[in-house]
Amino acid sequence: MLAALVVVGALTGVYLAVTFVQVWQAAGRADTGPVDAVVVLGAAQWDGAPSPVFQRRLDRAVELWNAGAAPRIVVAGGKQEGDRVSQGFAAYDYLRGRNVPDEAILVEVEGTDTYGELAAAAAILRSAGVGDRVLLVTDGYHALRTQMVADEVGLDPQMSAVSGAGGLPRMARETAAVAAGRLIGFRRLANWT
Repeated sequence: MLAALVVVGALTGVYLAVTFVQVWQAAGRADTGPVDAVVVLGAAQWDGAPSPVFQRRLDRAVELWNAGAAPRIVVAGGKQEGDRVSQGFAAYDYLRGRNVPDEAILVEVEGTDTYGELAAAAAILRSAGVGDRVLLVTDGYHALRTQMVADEVGLDPQMSAVSGAGGLPRMARETAAVAAGRLIGFRRLANWT
């Protein structure tokens, strides 16, 4: 019995170590398309003004759009508790202020987590007749899980991470989320958290 526990513990440790390395490697991905749309994952906004983290993501999307990586930008994110404005609307307003035309922006305002945002973004892209090849923009530590969720909801993702790993606590959290999501599915994981 003890030998079996040691083997299970060792295998779990190896699985988590490999997953950590994969999360760390994905943090540096900076694909540039071309794709059908850039999808920006939501982050905090303060009464309609994107937080610095969200601004970095949106600025990357503008850079990619200006470079011709995609004809559309999907901004994602619903309201968090106490918000008067959704992350999607704050992002839309920010992009309009950066001279991205209205017809180039699609807005998702219901998702409150990675899975919800990407599932809704996939539905919006399909209903708008836009293809499923996307360039995902999020923070580096979040890149691998975001890409895996996008695969699960039927998108064909590339990644453009905006920052480095994000520190050990965030990397450890993402390692746990990716490890669990691989085992039970990211939709179930989103329902549990």
